[in-house]
Amino acid sequence: MAESPAEPAWAGDILKREARALMVLADSLGAPFAHALDVLGACADAGGSVLVSGLGKSGLVGAKISATMASLGIPSHSVHPSEAAHGDLGRFRPSDAAICLSYSGETEEVVNLAAVLRQDGIPVVSMSRGPGPDGRPPTLDTLASVALPLGQFEEAGAPDFVAPTSSTTAMMALGDALALCLARRRNFTQKDFAKRHPGGSLGSTLRPVTDILRFRVGVNVPLIDEGTSVAEALRSASALTPRRPGAMLVVDDRGRLAGIFTDGDLRRLILRGPTELAKPIREVMTRSPRTLPDSSTVKQAVLLVREHRQDELPVVDPQGRPVGIVDVQDLITLRLVSDEGSI
Repeated sequence: MAESPAEPAWAGDILKREARALMVLADSLGAPFAHALDVLGACADAGGSVLVSGLGKSGLVGAKISATMASLGIPSHSVHPSEAAHGDLGRFRPSDAAICLSYSGETEEVVNLAAVLRQDGIPVVSMSRGPGPDGRPPTLDTLASVALPLGQFEEAGAPDFVAPTSSTTAMMALGDALALCLARRRNFTQKDFAKRHPGGSLGSTLRPVTDILRFRVGVNVPLIDEGTSVAEALRSASALTPRRPGAMLVVDDRGRLAGIFTDGDLRRLILRGPTELAKPIREVMTRSPRTLPDSSTVKQAVLLVREHRQDELPVVDPQGRPVGIVDVQDLITLRLVSDEGSI
């Protein structure tokens, strides 16, 4: 198809409209932005992760924001708001914080996630268009600890096209500003940055695997006796840690790892019938799962994930007693593997 002489001019107008949206946003930053930095900085300093969630184009922007934060020394990963309602809420810990993205501020899945997190006492930073002409804030902002309005503007392709353009550009730029300001506030250096990129990835993979354990026995990983029923094991795990990993570790009478019981195992068990929950967990667990010695390096964990596509890897001491679980999401957060299991 031949190019229209008007196309370069129209393209230039699109870029100018997106640039104007950024200028309006830049001029509007103030106390809420500083407050958001306080919230996210407190999370990172406490050893928590910044979890970023949005739907559709906002979700793609959220994944980029999360990756930028991770590369700047701020533990972070993205969470799909729909998946959160089907098990990924287990990714959130009391020390974490969330960034929830929805330009309208009314995206049902994102609003529902923010409502759950608010009930759990997890701080939420929202990004939306902000109050409408009537001065009323969108629902997402009313649930947030800190609301960051992007501003009211038409998308750059309007009126011919209403696909997200200016709104997602503003959202991504604001995420970059948060990440960079937070990195500077935390004295993140160029040397630190290099360690998180290909030139320094070898050093990261040579760290002890115990350095990256987010799920630890005695903290947020329950140990289940192999004679316990599945139902009782679930009650015990929920009582100890509502935000638990995606697997339970089963031990014998000497405290050694006997097996693993995952959320996937639970779903399959329930489909077989409710009476299955009364069975001893030893009868339905995976026996002798692949494990990592606590002397392993992160590189060995990465290789095991690549080879076997195993989402949860028990880490054991020399006596075979569990010390924690390496979750594949932790390796993804460190940018050592992708969702497909490769660097």
